[in-house]
Amino acid sequence: MKLDKIKPKFINKSNPRIGLITLGSDFRIEKDFNNVIYGKNIDLFVNRIHCYNPLTNETLAKMADDITKVTKEILPGEKLDCVAYGCTSGTIAAGYDSIERKINLAKPKTKVTTPITSAIKILEKLNIKKISVFTPYTQEINTSIIDYFKKYGINVKTLHYFDIASDIDIGKVDGNYLFDVLSNLNLDDSEALFISCTALPALDLIDKLEKKFNKIILSSNQTLIWEALNLVGNKEIIKGYGKIFELH
Repeated sequence: MKLDKIKPKFINKSNPRIGLITLGSDFRIEKDFNNVIYGKNIDLFVNRIHCYNPLTNETLAKMADDITKVTKEILPGEKLDCVAYGCTSGTIAAGYDSIERKINLAKPKTKVTTPITSAIKILEKLNIKKISVFTPYTQEINTSIIDYFKKYGINVKTLHYFDIASDIDIGKVDGNYLFDVLSNLNLDDSEALFISCTALPALDLIDKLEKKFNKIILSSNQTLIWEALNLVGNKEIIKGYGKIFELH
């Protein structure tokens, strides 16, 4: 037998790597990420974190105990350029600094984004101070959301909510019904609408809502993806998911 040893040729760089931590009961966020980055030179790697129901500030904070372990299991031993922690209310309950520290214990120097902190960044970038908020949450969590915006000088003019205590049930909300509800909100006193929760099917509704209201419409997944792409250096304009993807 003749042996033919051939010298391999290796690529000299890899695609930017985004790690996504998503709740065990969230069936929406991966779809939204993949729809936005489809066809782009960006790699997404996902791991799930245990979610405790019913959702309370206490159970949301408890969930964060597993962040380092869950992060470490995303491409074990390999570098990530950015980690996105996919829980809006969970970020408020645990605190962004704590989440960032726990992620960096597993992936040192990795950039970190969350839905609520990315929402604050785009609101500050657009100099928006008055918003309406829509959530699926109970009033306990809603209060935390409002207080968080207030801390950054953002006035929540109106709050609309479903009062759902289970993340699994949030993921069952009908997208067409959600659009009907959102499209009938009164946003006259607000400069933008923020739709909170990564499990809601909101991303695909944003373009239609922006055309109806002629205002900026934001959602948890949208702002999270927007900042993750910015953090890994993506400058490409993306159509179909809201005006913020045309900003860099």
